[in-house]
Amino acid sequence: MSDAPDLKKSGWTVKRISILVIFIALSAVGSLVKIPSPVGAAALDSCPGFFIALAFGYLEGAVVIAIGHLLTAATVGFPMTLPIHIGAAASMAICAFVFRFVGIKLLKGKIGLIAAVIITTLLNGFGGGLLAVLLGGWGLYFALLPSLLVASAMNTIIAAIAYYSVRNSKLLN
Repeated sequence: MSDAPDLKKSGWTVKRISILVIFIALSAVGSLVKIPSPVGAAALDSCPGFFIALAFGYLEGAVVIAIGHLLTAATVGFPMTLPIHIGAAASMAICAFVFRFVGIKLLKGKIGLIAAVIITTLLNGFGGGLLAVLLGGWGLYFALLPSLLVASAMNTIIAAIAYYSVRNSKLLN
């Protein structure tokens, strides 16, 4: 008998892993599309993570969005230090959970997606920026806030529109 774990029993199928890899690659591409920011770490990296959270699940969205943030931070040299960016990646993962919960579980249809966009944009913009206070104080927080809000809004709006457009597709079922 082999000592290798049975991936199907653990839920990690080839299909699931392939989907994660594809969306992580999309996050890598999005990490190169920057939104002007004082530290250069705002980008369209989280859109694939928000989409996959809606389409495939909490865990998948959290993994893709966290890796997407780390890829964006890596492209600009981790300007707020690696530990702060790991914290930011964790907060982004929480935002993916909130996005799916509000958009799919709590509310349904267009209203749920609109509420998810608004709540997640505010949570990610105002809450995610609080990590900057640890590094540079309130001045850095308020300097980052506009770009974080714009990036959050763009990422969540694109993800919500994309999901709404394909929600009944055979690809997602």
